[in-house]
Amino acid sequence: MEYVLEQLKNLLAIDSPSGYTKEVTDYLLNEFEKLGVPAYRTVKGGVIADLGGEDADNAVFVESHVDTLGAMVSQIKSNGCLEISPVGGIDANSAEGETVRIRTRDGRIYDGTCQLCNASVHVNGKYAETKRTYDVMEIVVDEKTSSKEETEKLGIMTGDFVCFEPRTTITKSGYIKSRFLDDKLSTAMLLGYAKHIKEDEVTPKRRIYLHMTVFEEVGHGGSASIPDGVTEVLSVDMGCVGDGLACKEHQVSICAKDSKGPYNYDVVSNLIEAAKKAGCDFAVDVYPHYGSDADAALTAGYDVRHGLIGAGVYASHGYERSHVDGVKNTLLLLETYLG
Repeated sequence: MEYVLEQLKNLLAIDSPSGYTKEVTDYLLNEFEKLGVPAYRTVKGGVIADLGGEDADNAVFVESHVDTLGAMVSQIKSNGCLEISPVGGIDANSAEGETVRIRTRDGRIYDGTCQLCNASVHVNGKYAETKRTYDVMEIVVDEKTSSKEETEKLGIMTGDFVCFEPRTTITKSGYIKSRFLDDKLSTAMLLGYAKHIKEDEVTPKRRIYLHMTVFEEVGHGGSASIPDGVTEVLSVDMGCVGDGLACKEHQVSICAKDSKGPYNYDVVSNLIEAAKKAGCDFAVDVYPHYGSDADAALTAGYDVRHGLIGAGVYASHGYERSHVDGVKNTLLLLETYLG
């Protein structure tokens, strides 16, 4: 757990909205090298690692993603502030008041804040009744600028990425709170699983590949790069927590169906049996508003079985919360299921 939580904090500290992920994948490649695990970057930008295993013709492709929600500058306004277009499903209500970093094409980084236009309650009489959408939000740049021309002189331009502060904290009671636990929590767990395979000299019964994708939040992260011999894609993503669902942050969630349809019956059944065998605290749920990298693989036409698991995460796509117990149960299920 110490290694997983260290990796989680390191990953969360690296800005990586969909489309701006080279720094985080450089980090992953370096970590796999330290572990002695062969890995490479795909043309699309993701990272694939080969953990080995006996049956290469019935291999498992285990996926997480390191791309996150974020935004992009869509125009510089006359007042020097920035209009933004969201990258992925970050809601304007959640984004309001958050510290951001604006990353320019020439490598400069500027601080700012995502605010409602005319954000002072003592000035704006319609503050409370204004519906939060990105049409009425702006990035206030933390530089002395009050015009489009002054902001342009900073080197900021349309197309620059806007990265939201994750605000990561781990409480004494084991709760993990941060933006972007979806899905850097799972990525940290897969690094931990790779460390277990190498240090404990485990040879899985089936060959195992890990794939850290970089376009999941915009829908096509897992739609490419599956190696020959793979018959199963297992997404390790966030487990949903909310009204009408059984999963809690302390559990590992097994998804039977999401908004794209049911997951492979045999894979789900085998995951349930493995969870029982391992003594995991688990839940089986149907996710009403969800799509995964495993879904993307089937949509792209790959002839594979697919499944989805993840540690329970509350307040998805906002300031998210999980627990170290959920991490432990997810790792236990992975170790038992993958052998």
